Amino acid sequence: MTQKRLMTSETDTERSRDAGGVGANGGFYICVKMSLYPSLEDLKVDKVIQAQASYVASSGTPAILPETVASVPSDGGLYPRLYPELSEYMGLSLNEEEIQMNMATVAVPQQTVARPSSINHMVAPVTGTDLGLRRAEIKQGIRELILCKDQDGKIGIRLKSIDNGVFVQLVQANSPASLAGLRFGDQVLQINGENCAGWSSDKSHKVLKQASDQKISVIVRDRPFERTITMHKDSTGHVGFIFKNGKITSIVKDSSAARNGLLTEHNICEINGQNVIGLKDTQIADILATAGNAITITIMPSYIHEHMMKRMASSIVKSLMDHGIPEV
Repeated sequence: MTQKRLMTSETDTERSRDAGGVGANGGFYICVKMSLYPSLEDLKVDKVIQAQASYVASSGTPAILPETVASVPSDGGLYPRLYPELSEYMGLSLNEEEIQMNMATVAVPQQTVARPSSINHMVAPVTGTDLGLRRAEIKQGIRELILCKDQDGKIGIRLKSIDNGVFVQLVQANSPASLAGLRFGDQVLQINGENCAGWSSDKSHKVLKQASDQKISVIVRDRPFERTITMHKDSTGHVGFIFKNGKITSIVKDSSAARNGLLTEHNICEINGQNVIGLKDTQIADILATAGNAITITIMPSYIHEHMMKRMASSIVKSLMDHGIPEV
């Protein structure tokens, strides 16, 4: 029987799950589920680290390393230099100390090898334990929130009916909804045990208005129309996209934005977990400029974003929307 196998390094195999089967021609094959990474830069750097780990584990046996890998350093370092200057690697603004901070040292018999740190079950040698990535995470599944009304009898949200679902259109700063962790784009599945499917925006608000002041049970799915993309600043401090009125209009060639699949015709909802809807472009640019080297943005297709914001005055969004930085 002919055997087909997808080859991986030992480090890959340790962090993956194998599954096999029989192909159409009767041959046996093995599929390997590989690691997840916050960004393409993390994937590329991890591959180089894996090559070095394989070299170290071979007890001095010469190994074929990628062209990007220089010789093993003579100073006893745990991994080779990726380039004469690490900042040249894909234009990243990095240094070896930053990579080392994101590595965990794992002891093996008579050897010590470096393994990347992991965040949210992802391998992240470049991004590391970045708080922005954790704040922006879109969680799978559903959760229950218990709300109570403020002294004015309000919980601080506006809801919008889209495609027979009910979604959070606005979260007011310092409101019960904000303190409970509701975010723009969350889908409300139930209010006090009643299914919201098919409800109009008016009915959703009416149910909340009639609910008890002391306890309102809300079942929520986390931002189903949105997704996050993690990028890394280059040596000039840019990630490589242009936006206007919060909408991404173009992507810079060979930039981190291009490498990681950022798309035009999408609106920026959050930067490192901080809501930026309703902010001026200059304010969004300031947030991007003052952020660290790793930037995670949350985006939504523009046609959905326009529908979400329909019939809501921009002045209300600017003055009421919660633009605070969420806790993790």
